[in-house]
Amino acid sequence: MAGLLRNLLVLILALLHQGSVRPAERLVTRFRVTPLDIGLSRLKSDRYLQLTEAAQLDFLMRTGLIGMLIRNRYNFVNASATVRYTRPITLFSKVSVASRVVYSGPRFAYFEHRFEVSGVEHACVLIKMKFKQGRQTIEPSRILGPVGATDKPEHLQRWDDLLDHWP
Repeated sequence: MAGLLRNLLVLILALLHQGSVRPAERLVTRFRVTPLDIGLSRLKSDRYLQLTEAAQLDFLMRTGLIGMLIRNRYNFVNASATVRYTRPITLFSKVSVASRVVYSGPRFAYFEHRFEVSGVEHACVLIKMKFKQGRQTIEPSRILGPVGATDKPEHLQRWDDLLDHWP
C-alpha cells in the first residue's frame, strides 16, 4: 500500500513539471524514508525497487513521455534489475534518486538510479527495460531519442553476458 500511495504522490507532483526535462538529462527525485519503509532500522531491500519504480514514473512524467506511451499504447517492461548496496539508509533520511539512461540499444534501454543521502551514494539500481506494443518490442530510440552512451558500457555487457548464462 505504501508503494501505491508513493507512486500516486509522485504522479501528482510530476504533473506540475510535466515535459520540463529531456530524456537525455539526469533527473533527481526526492523521497523521505518513512516507518513503512524500514525493517528494524534501515530501508528494506524491496523498498529500493519501489523507490526506483516511483523514480521511473517521475522520469516518464517529467520528460513528457507518458503521453506518447498512452497515445501509442506502449508499455514499459523491466526485463531485469540489479542493486548494489554501499551504505544503509535509515529512518527519516532524505533520499535523492538520480535517474538517467546509461545506454539505449536496439531492444533495451538501461536506466541507472543512484540513491544518495546528503550527497553520498548509498545504492545503485540498474534496470534493463524495453518498450512493448502488444507483443512487439519497440526500439527505445523511437521513444527516448538519442540518449546515453553510443557504445554499450562494459559493465552492462558483462551483466547481459551473465543473464544469458543464467540457469
